[in-house]
Amino acid sequence: MSQLEIDPSQAKSKISSVTKNNQTSAFLPRKDIEMKKSRLIGLLCASSILTPVLVWAQAAAPPAAPAATSFTAALTGGKAHGDIRYRYEYVDQTGILNTANANTIRTRLSYQTEKFKGFSGLVEFENITSLNNKNYNDTINGRTTYATVADPEDTLVNRAFIEYSGIPKTTITLGRQGIAFDNQRFVGGSAWRQNDVTFDAFVVKNQAIPNVALTYAYANQVNRIFGTRSVQGTWHDTNIHLLNFGYAKPSFGKLSVYGYMLDLPQALALSTSTIGARYEITKPLGQGVTGGFAVELARQSDYASNPANYSVNYFAIEPVLNCGQWQFKALYESIEGDGTRAFQFPLGTNHVFDGLVDKFLTTPNRGLIDMSISARYSVRSTNPFFNNLKATFAYHDFSAQNGNMDYGTEWNLHIEQTIKTHYSFGVKIGSYNAGGLFTDTYKFMPYIGFKF
Repeated sequence: MSQLEIDPSQAKSKISSVTKNNQTSAFLPRKDIEMKKSRLIGLLCASSILTPVLVWAQAAAPPAAPAATSFTAALTGGKAHGDIRYRYEYVDQTGILNTANANTIRTRLSYQTEKFKGFSGLVEFENITSLNNKNYNDTINGRTTYATVADPEDTLVNRAFIEYSGIPKTTITLGRQGIAFDNQRFVGGSAWRQNDVTFDAFVVKNQAIPNVALTYAYANQVNRIFGTRSVQGTWHDTNIHLLNFGYAKPSFGKLSVYGYMLDLPQALALSTSTIGARYEITKPLGQGVTGGFAVELARQSDYASNPANYSVNYFAIEPVLNCGQWQFKALYESIEGDGTRAFQFPLGTNHVFDGLVDKFLTTPNRGLIDMSISARYSVRSTNPFFNNLKATFAYHDFSAQNGNMDYGTEWNLHIEQTIKTHYSFGVKIGSYNAGGLFTDTYKFMPYIGFKF
């Protein structure tokens, strides 16, 4: 992992040095020079934005609570955590010769230190083991006559970072970590897959202003769900800038304004700039009923070395009604495509959008309209085994955003229970009925987890 820290006071001299080399060196390509300049300028701009806020926060807030009294005490006084999840995934897809029967176990072991002078650290190891990796296509095992379940075997460092919280209302994190914003439509961890998405990144989060959260992240590597043994498992040498501004207040709701700039040398067609905003609110309507909605608008354009020249739009509106143990939602989502390029979500947690069968992880070139309804029931019981068990049913109708083309329909059922935060179990079922795109697919996915 390359070092991401930079002293803002040295940035100008570094940029000048690069410019000088550009004039005198015959060995450094101009494209590489411009990329280095872009990264240095980006970090300098981020520093100029965040530094006044951090200085004000340090002056205005009270001193932090005492932590470990020595470096050794911080190391030895930390906490170990474990997370084990077993999942069976059955996939029957028309046009694929063999159904998939994937039995996988994911094990995570982590250790987090105590704080010492505002610093703390975490390291987490992860192993994904398949009990029968010959019975499904895990994307790297060559079993292409089987339906795909993207959970290849692997052992890796999932997270490893140092965090500094010595500035009040502020955390600074450097290293391999998860990053998620809002509902994870654009940036998230894809936690459904056994190996989630992490970033080698520098992240600053500040909440010094009441009701305001400001986050900036710079990432130079994306560690994807496909793992370390896949050529698509790691996006190296990325130049990613993520900026998210949030304002939340019960009487107002929550507003997020964001800009996500993705320079992805190993996925040039996904190098994009996305600017958008999301607003959501819920209000009491009387007699124990609450209602609200969420609305989101975004515009995406080619960025950095993307060979295309295009701009496309995203729009979603989702009303919600809560009545006792029931929750009802409707969704209209429009993802624009011009017939050649479409709005994409390369860093999003795409599994939880547009159906559990995962037909639309990549947006078709003609775009996508998803019109869906869902109902969720939460059990209330004195028996802890059943109390708070949730069952959600959803129905989706898919079509092209550009042109008159039916993409099919899908129904989903998700049942999940968590007991005392340590034990969880559930099942996801999805049935996709094809229209003019893809083929019929059925998935059955029970799972059980244990955290300690």
